[in-house]
Amino acid sequence: MALKRPAIGRPAIAVVDYAMGNLASVAKALERAGGEVRVTDVAVGLDRADAVVLPGVGAFRDAAARLGQSGLGSAVLGRIAAGVPFLGVCLGLQLLFESSGEGGRWPGLGVFAGTVERLETSLKVPHIGWNELEWTAAGAGMSKGVPAPASVYFVHSYAARPADAACIAATTDYDGTVVAAVARDNVWAVQFHPEKSSGTGLALLANFVIAAQEARGGRRTPLSGARLASQTTSPEESCR
Repeated sequence: MALKRPAIGRPAIAVVDYAMGNLASVAKALERAGGEVRVTDVAVGLDRADAVVLPGVGAFRDAAARLGQSGLGSAVLGRIAAGVPFLGVCLGLQLLFESSGEGGRWPGLGVFAGTVERLETSLKVPHIGWNELEWTAAGAGMSKGVPAPASVYFVHSYAARPADAACIAATTDYDGTVVAAVARDNVWAVQFHPEKSSGTGLALLANFVIAAQEARGGRRTPLSGARLASQTTSPEESCR
């Protein structure tokens, strides 16, 4: 059954449900930021979305396997290739890289060259708490209007190591430099949780919604095979 069209001016944003996402909190935050949000666990649910969000908590291996088995991984890659605005959150960032060293060596979606490795630090792992961001030129789109200093909430044990430093949009310090966000063309991804990062996170999500609205260019279409968010996760559950 087709869903109602989004309200005038509100882009249709699909949140990918592969049974490992912090869905409800992400969806609610995107709605507060101005999006018309639906959660979908089928590939067709991404086809007519103005933008796609891939959240995630848990093990990289399990997440990659579920994306592959469901066809959602291929659908995500297709929408990225089509130029649709895309946002990865926490594990959703890590999955965009070629592989992860969590419990072995597991292939990712390969949108960005590079790997995901365990944090190298003398501090406690997982890294849980608030840290300030240092933005780069690549993060100009997502950081526009974001309060400064920008403090955001992290829960993770692994972090990306991009092969090309030009895609690094933001870093943070946790006994050394840690990649906090990456961006290239229509793809944004953050290691932290914008939905748990107060005004800073909401401002970033608002920038993403604006990007989706601009990319839509007046085209208004319903999402197929989608439903409202109905799952929650603990703030302390690590996205690895």
